[in-house]
Amino acid sequence: MMSTYVDGAMLSTFIDDSGVATVSRVAAGCRVGLGTIAREWARIGVIGFGGPPAHINLLRRLCVDQRGWLSADEFEDGVAAVNLLPGPASTQLAIFCAWRVAGPAGAVLGGACFILPGLVVILALAAVFLARRPPLLITGAAAGAGAAVPAVAAAAALSLVPDSWRRAGERTGPRLRWASYATGGALAGALAGPFLVLVMAACGLFEVAIRARGVSPLARRRPAMLPLAAAPPAVGGLLAVAWVAVKVGALSYGGGFVIVPLMQRDAVTTYHWMTGAQFLSAVALGQVTPGPVVQTVAVVGYAAAGIGGGLLAAMIAFTPSFCFVLAGAPRFASIRRNPRVQAFLAGAGPAAIGAIAGSTVPLGLELAHLWQLAVLGLAAIWLLGLRRGVVTAIVGSGIIGMIAALAGAPVG
Repeated sequence: MMSTYVDGAMLSTFIDDSGVATVSRVAAGCRVGLGTIAREWARIGVIGFGGPPAHINLLRRLCVDQRGWLSADEFEDGVAAVNLLPGPASTQLAIFCAWRVAGPAGAVLGGACFILPGLVVILALAAVFLARRPPLLITGAAAGAGAAVPAVAAAAALSLVPDSWRRAGERTGPRLRWASYATGGALAGALAGPFLVLVMAACGLFEVAIRARGVSPLARRRPAMLPLAAAPPAVGGLLAVAWVAVKVGALSYGGGFVIVPLMQRDAVTTYHWMTGAQFLSAVALGQVTPGPVVQTVAVVGYAAAGIGGGLLAAMIAFTPSFCFVLAGAPRFASIRRNPRVQAFLAGAGPAAIGAIAGSTVPLGLELAHLWQLAVLGLAAIWLLGLRRGVVTAIVGSGIIGMIAALAGAPVG
């Protein structure tokens, strides 16, 4: 996609897979003003419960169906392009759509308005759930909602499998490699902790080498990524919060859940900001509040350094998304067609799915009470068997936890 401004209008040229170019025209600064961007993107940020599928649907309804700012093909190109980037894809799509209709200023404003409502809600809830002596009902709700998190991770991984498997094609070799990458990612998600991203990167680079029959230029960029994932922890305090947030924002391939094992290791084991049960509650809060799952990092930041830590963590974690979109949006079409990028994703994508599935192991090991296992089983039936929604699973599990607390079951 290429964009230029002519006579006060933004002309965008999209080239589809068959080489056919289409041009659309969006008036700059008049058809979509910044006030409209702020209002509409904030509205989506307020009502965007249900994670990326809900966010994408709301953005499509606004930009394509209701306002006609983007064609259906342009929107789908945007969805495909942001899925090539690390970080929360639905947030990047919100930034991209705002950039597409109102330029860089619109992208920054739209992205901020999309993120802020959920951030305010999740920090308010964190203050309640992480209080020194929270009320019994709150503790029970946290224990119940946290018990459902491993099932939520499993459902997230399962939902990503069909499209990824389809992209592997019909040949035996790519399918075997897909299974190997997914298995490696699952083992890394269950066991490797902070080295999870290294495994994902290695799978992507291996696929690049296989397809290129040699060392690819992409492989030569390995030192830029691997030290970021493997570097020793920063010193404590706000520097440590910033370091965790950098990794969450820059290394989360395949959706927010893929970074959960790394976040868990940092928050619980390395820095001792939270207990394992509190971390489960943090992930649950990320599921039931509007906005992306990556906002869980704000709860981690809050546990480390209060409101200031939560705001700092969120700001740093989302900054890469703005940078990626603003720098890459004019070249999304060429990025999508780049065979090395496609090859890397063919390896890293299945590994990310496996990592999300593997994260169910360390998350499940944080459950401390037998009644939580029963809640986990019910959540698994709801999500995996009946294919129902995540928000209802988390809320229902929280209600069960409150009942268990009132009945005298251990919840601490």
